[in-house]
Amino acid sequence: MFEFKITAKDKHSAARVGVFQTPHGKFHTPVFMPVGTYGAVKTVTPEDLNKCGAEIILGNTYHLHLRPGEKLIKKFGGLQKFTHWEKPMLTDSGGFQVFSLAQHRKIYEDRVEFSSPLDGSKHIFTPRKVLQIQQDLGSDIMMQLDECAAGDSSHAVAEVALNRTMRWMETTLRHWKNRDKQTLFPIVQGVTYPDLRKLSAQFCAALPVAGIAIGGLAVGESKTDFLKTLEFTLPYLPANKPRYLMGVGEFSDILNAVARGVDMFDCVIPTRLARHGSFFAVSGKRATISNAKFKASKKPLVAGCQCEACRNYTSGYIHHLFRVNETLGQRLLTLHNLTFLLDFMQEIRESIEAGTFSALLRKFHIKV
Repeated sequence: MFEFKITAKDKHSAARVGVFQTPHGKFHTPVFMPVGTYGAVKTVTPEDLNKCGAEIILGNTYHLHLRPGEKLIKKFGGLQKFTHWEKPMLTDSGGFQVFSLAQHRKIYEDRVEFSSPLDGSKHIFTPRKVLQIQQDLGSDIMMQLDECAAGDSSHAVAEVALNRTMRWMETTLRHWKNRDKQTLFPIVQGVTYPDLRKLSAQFCAALPVAGIAIGGLAVGESKTDFLKTLEFTLPYLPANKPRYLMGVGEFSDILNAVARGVDMFDCVIPTRLARHGSFFAVSGKRATISNAKFKASKKPLVAGCQCEACRNYTSGYIHHLFRVNETLGQRLLTLHNLTFLLDFMQEIRESIEAGTFSALLRKFHIKV
């Protein structure tokens, strides 16, 4: 049920186009996955997501475990039936969220103990527990529990975290069932240390899995370190499996990563920007709808954009919605941002197929 087929390659970079088949359908790569942390992408419906061009979305194991709980979701038939999203879904392990709660968790060799920020209740995540939660959720792609070391960690601290992550993956593999219905991605870690990234990538490459994730990037390191880490990590990953770069959604970062051979992305940027009144404009630049220049504008947010907001509403009207705190404004900007970014992913795929990807890189002033 899980098959990745590369259909086109760029002659001047490592960029490629592919199709990944899952039990809930296929998605085309390079792909961007809108984030539905609690089983919903903020302010929009699954029908909206289909119109925006989404083929796969992401849910979060940590948050769904806390509310409403995986057992309840299982009673509904899994995430797809619970949420009315009938296409592929990936669930993050929640590791990043747990490890970001530095004052509320303790790490042990076989588990993480943490306090819920909601009510202070105590919870334990083990590799097996996180796997079981995701099996109950029924996502197509599950992620292993990993330890995401801080970007400024010393080599010694990063090595301890990486070794623990690899041991946790070995534990996860031993308990992984229903392999024809759900696949499992390991996560490459190692901060920005070349030797640790190599070790982690080689470990993941040898596993019987359908894809591999790259974690611990876009968490505060410099753009130079971000790109260098990708460059000395990707050569050790198998070319016949999709590579998923976690938490990346900036246009230039996506292009840089695609050029180096990355296939999958996710980020909260499109929805978070929309909630704060910002939207994507030409060449991935951002604009703020509350700016006075939009007050009397009869133009759409972006000329030529076919999203619902740009087809039916003026910038002046959306400006007004934000000025009066009307939530419709957030919804319209979300629809625009998602459509704009997903259209950009389509443009990337088409440029690789047409042999014009280099021109797209030049448009964004990117050299590979």
